[in-house]
Amino acid sequence: MKAFEAFKAGASPEVPDVPFLLLTALPLGRREWAAIARTASWQTVRMNLATFARHGVFEEPLTELVAAKLRDPAAIRRARVFPYQLLAAWKMTADVPRAVQAALEEAMELATANVPAVEGKVYVFPDTSGSMTSPVTGHRKGATSKVSCLDVAALVTAALLRKNPDAEVLPFAEGVKKARLNPRDTVTTNAAALAALGGGGTSCSAPLAELNRRRAKGDLVIYVSDNESWVDVRAGRGTATMQEWARFKTRSPEAKLVCIDLQPCATTQAVDQADVLNVGGFSDQVFEVLAQFRRGGVGTEHWAKVIEEVQV
Repeated sequence: MKAFEAFKAGASPEVPDVPFLLLTALPLGRREWAAIARTASWQTVRMNLATFARHGVFEEPLTELVAAKLRDPAAIRRARVFPYQLLAAWKMTADVPRAVQAALEEAMELATANVPAVEGKVYVFPDTSGSMTSPVTGHRKGATSKVSCLDVAALVTAALLRKNPDAEVLPFAEGVKKARLNPRDTVTTNAAALAALGGGGTSCSAPLAELNRRRAKGDLVIYVSDNESWVDVRAGRGTATMQEWARFKTRSPEAKLVCIDLQPCATTQAVDQADVLNVGGFSDQVFEVLAQFRRGGVGTEHWAKVIEEVQV
């Protein structure tokens, strides 16, 4: 505290070892920001790469130090970071050195260890239609994310494929699109391959219809889409997707369906029931929800228990 008060008063040039947020309101120069970068925690570095670049930190000989910190396996395990947090950081790194960008990609690979494997045969349906190019946060003045819905759909797909190499991916827009993905490729490589498929209209029932045409069986079906795609309603008969799901269930009665709606609105294509879960919005916690739902641990009783365990 003495060092902090001396630094604030201008009596000491040494940046004190205090929590990062205590320093951000102070008039810091390049030297001070460089000192913060040297001692900051893994999460602080990950969240402030653009800030470091803006304040000239990478003009100091710190690029390799920052890159080494980002790719440190022990630090990544301690931070319990998931791929989406790293994707968000990676999308904000246009002005940082290539070595730092590469370190984020390496960290993303290590972070897939935190994505749980899902039991059984898994199908992933990423929506690649034109509306998926919108920001996943929606358009908000001063707070619009550079991460698009398509980026998130591609990342979820690539991360699940890495932990579940037997999973089958059926990208769709107005119909099912072909995609050759290698589970051993990097998450960013597979995400880029899916993102390149973007464009077209939307037919959410198409991938399930394709599975029914092939008379395929499975245990878990995962949609990753946005609110523009959940309006496939046939008056009086429910949605086309639910009709195709009913057909799929005749061959796989224990199967479950998860619909991740990245920008939830008033409409939904699948009604919540014992074998159907709607997830509104996205965070890395979705991966754990998927695994729990497959194991039968996500439902009204599960969430009631979670709420009751909160200490107030």
